[in-house]
Amino acid sequence: MHSTLQALTDAPAQLLPARSLMAFTLASHIVLVPLGVALPLITLVLHGYGLRRGDRTALLLARRWSAVMAVQFAIGVVTGTVLSFEFGLLWPGLMGRWGDVFGIGFGVEAWAFFLEAVLIAIYLYGWRRLPARTHFLLALPLPAAALLGAFGILAANSWMNTPRGFRLDSAGNPVDVKIWKAVFTPMFGPQYWHFVVAMLVTAGYVVAGVYAAGWLRGRRDRYHRLGFAVPFTVAAALTPVQFVLGDSIARKVFHEQPVKFAAMEIVWKTGAHTPEYLFGRLHPDGSISGGIRIPQLDSVLAGFSTDTRVTGLTSVPANARPTATQATIAHWAFDIMVGIGSLLVVLALWYALVWLCRRRLPASAWFYRCAAVAGVASVVAVESGWITTEVGRQPWIVYENMRVAEAVRSTRSTSLWIMFALVVVVYVCVFASFLAVLLTMRTRWRLADEEDGRTGGACSPRQTPESGLPYGPRPAVPSGAPPRSDDAAAPPPEDQP
Repeated sequence: MHSTLQALTDAPAQLLPARSLMAFTLASHIVLVPLGVALPLITLVLHGYGLRRGDRTALLLARRWSAVMAVQFAIGVVTGTVLSFEFGLLWPGLMGRWGDVFGIGFGVEAWAFFLEAVLIAIYLYGWRRLPARTHFLLALPLPAAALLGAFGILAANSWMNTPRGFRLDSAGNPVDVKIWKAVFTPMFGPQYWHFVVAMLVTAGYVVAGVYAAGWLRGRRDRYHRLGFAVPFTVAAALTPVQFVLGDSIARKVFHEQPVKFAAMEIVWKTGAHTPEYLFGRLHPDGSISGGIRIPQLDSVLAGFSTDTRVTGLTSVPANARPTATQATIAHWAFDIMVGIGSLLVVLALWYALVWLCRRRLPASAWFYRCAAVAGVASVVAVESGWITTEVGRQPWIVYENMRVAEAVRSTRSTSLWIMFALVVVVYVCVFASFLAVLLTMRTRWRLADEEDGRTGGACSPRQTPESGLPYGPRPAVPSGAPPRSDDAAAPPPEDQP
C-alpha cells in the first residue's frame, strides 16, 4: 500500500480535519504577521527621519502607516487568538502533557500582545495631541513589544522541534522542568533571528510594493518616492543577511533534526557524496522522479565537503519519519523559499548598484514591476518556510517524544469538519473586511491629497499635499469655505495632517 494511504488508514479519523483546520488558520494568520512584527519598526524609522529632517511628507506617511498598523493589529489579534484556542481544543494531548514545559512561550506572547495594544493606542492618540519629541519617544518601545510576541511564539515552536528542559518519569511524563533550557533550545536562536529578519524583509517589500505599483501608474511625486525608498531600503539591506541566516538554520537542522533535513532534501539513504535535487518527487520506494540533480552538492551544502555523510529517511523506521508525500511537500516548500530568497538577493543588488553608481532610485519600469511582485513573493516564501518547518517534523508534534496522532482530540471527525467550514466562512469575511477598510482608507487619503492640492492646504496656492503641518493645530478654513471632513477637534489618525 502507498505510504501516504497507509498513514491515513492508521491515523485517527479526526486527525485530518484537525490538521486541516490548524493549517488553514496558521496560513491565514501568518499573512498578517510581517506587518504586525515589522511595520512598527519601519514606521518609526520613517517617523524619526521626518522629525530629524523636518520632512512633512515622511511624517504624513508615518501617520498613515500607523493607521494601517492599528487595523492590521486588530485583525491579527483575532486570528492569533483563534490559534491559541485551537492548541487546547484540537491538541489536548499536547497541552495536557507538555503545557507546563513550553507553555511559558504563550504567556510571553499574551503579555506582548497586551503591551503592543497599549503602545499602538498611545501612538495613534499622540498625533496632533502630544509634542513631537514626546510622541516619538513614547512610540520607541513599540517595535520591542512586537519582537517580544515573536519571541514567545518562536520559543514554543523551537521547543517542539528540539525539546529540552525536562526529564521523563517512569510513566513517561515530564518532570523537573527547567524553564530556561525549555525556552532557549538549540533551535531557538536560529529560528528566532531567521524569523525576525524574514518579517522585516517581507514587510519592507510588501509596503514598498504598494508604492512601486503607484510608480508604474505614473505617481512619481516625492510622496510615492519616499514611501517606496524607506521600506525597500530596509528590506534590500536585510535580504543578503536573511540568505546567510537561512543557510545557517538549514545547517542547524542538519545537526539537530537529521531526519527532517533528509525530508527537506529528499535523501533516502544515508551516505556521503549526496546529490542535491532542485524540486523532484520522492516515491515510497526511494526513487526520485523529475527535478534537477546536482551531484554531491547536498553534502557540500551540509558540511562544506563532498565527504559529509547526510542522514537518509531510511535511518529510522517508517512510522518515525515523514511519508514520501510529506517529504516531497517539505522539499518543494524549502526549494520555493530558497528560490524566492535568491531572486530577492538579485533585486536587492540591482537596487544597491543603481544607488551606489547614480545616487538615485532606479528608473527602469522592469525594476518597479519586480519590486511590486516582491511583496507577494516574500509572503509566499514565509508560508513556504512554515510548511517546511511543520511538515518536515512529521509524524512528531514534539520531536521524537509525541506523535501528532497521540495529541489530537478524540471527537467525531464530522464535528471538526463543520468547525473547519465555519472558520473558513468567518475568515473570508474578516479578510474581506480588512481589505475593504484598507481600500476605503486609501480612497480617503487620495481625495484628501487632491483637495489639499487644489486649495494649497487652505493656506497658499503654492502648497502641495506634502505641505501640511505635521504637528500642532490644523490650517484655518477660509471664510465661506465648506467645513472639511477632518476639521474635528479629535480627527482620526489616518486623515491628512
